[in-house]
Amino acid sequence: MHVEEKFTPKTWPEAPEKATLEGKNKFLGFWFFLGGETVLFASLFATYLALKDKVPTSKDLISTDIFELPLAFIMTMVLLTSSITSVYAIYHMKNFHFKKMQAWLLVTVLLGLTFLGLEIYEFWHYTSGLGFGYTSSAFSSAFYTLVGFHGGHVVFGLGWIIALMVRNSKRGLNLFNAPKFYVASLYWHFIDVVWVFIFTVVYLMGMVG
Repeated sequence: MHVEEKFTPKTWPEAPEKATLEGKNKFLGFWFFLGGETVLFASLFATYLALKDKVPTSKDLISTDIFELPLAFIMTMVLLTSSITSVYAIYHMKNFHFKKMQAWLLVTVLLGLTFLGLEIYEFWHYTSGLGFGYTSSAFSSAFYTLVGFHGGHVVFGLGWIIALMVRNSKRGLNLFNAPKFYVASLYWHFIDVVWVFIFTVVYLMGMVG
């Protein structure tokens, strides 16, 4: 059972996410978790690069035939903007402004949902419009696995942030939930960094051929 101490902006710790042993343990545990996630994504990137443009015949679609850089660029800008809004949210968390933190987290969630909508449209366009399905080739399987795996992480991140917002909507900030908001924000930054690599390795390199 956690005793929720009453705070004011003047008594709120400078680093509330690490003000308790439990908060420090959450922070440390998150980095171990992130190490495993990094290995997983590194494996997917390696697989994609090994199978890039590996298609049954010369008539099958390759990267230069399908990828649309403008759409990928818009998706990138949306996700990077969501990373900035999450920084604003944590800034207000550190300054004990709960409502402002919640507002910026809401903006982050909306931007994340926009990104997901664009990614779903992209997949629909490739499968329905171009006939580039998951089982079309080794290349398509590697592409959908890598990008789809990232999309699944976006869904998880959004669910995590939304759950924290709803769960603590009436509680306000305390030293028990502050580390949770902070770690969720770090996870969101990780998702954004992975997408930057996807944009570079998959889309930019794909357009070059």
